[in-house]
Amino acid sequence: MKPVALLSLLALLLVLPAHATPPPEDIPIYAVSLVGSPYRLGGTSPETGLDCSGFVGHVFRQTTGIMLPRDSRAISQASLPLAQAELLPGDLVFFNTLNRAFSHVGIYLGDDRFVHAASSRSGAVMVSNLNTRYWRERYDGARRITPPEIVQLTDVVPD
Repeated sequence: MKPVALLSLLALLLVLPAHATPPPEDIPIYAVSLVGSPYRLGGTSPETGLDCSGFVGHVFRQTTGIMLPRDSRAISQASLPLAQAELLPGDLVFFNTLNRAFSHVGIYLGDDRFVHAASSRSGAVMVSNLNTRYWRERYDGARRITPPEIVQLTDVVPD
């Protein structure tokens, strides 16, 4: 590759907003394949059970190799905020389900649907709709996980 083309590509990567990189397509596909997996508080395995952050962490680890923090609030802090209109399949949606912000997380599928390890009451990973009253009233926002190499590139942008 010519040096000018390489520099142009690098410059383009440095000026694009980090959330411009869409999530990989295999995130929602793998997430949906886990529907019906058992719920277990503190769980991180589809075989023995998953809680919401364990589910999201497992999906990202298996599909992208990215290791996410273990709780939903920490995941929200390690990801980039998005407007709801910017949501793409594979992005994360957060909810206030325990009277504290970012206490629940799921993976957006498109068409206002998301997949999540709901609770011990539902007992399993399931698909829900953002527009149902329960989730709409508890919606805390959307976030995108950015691949580490993109974050590192944008971190070195000179002032």
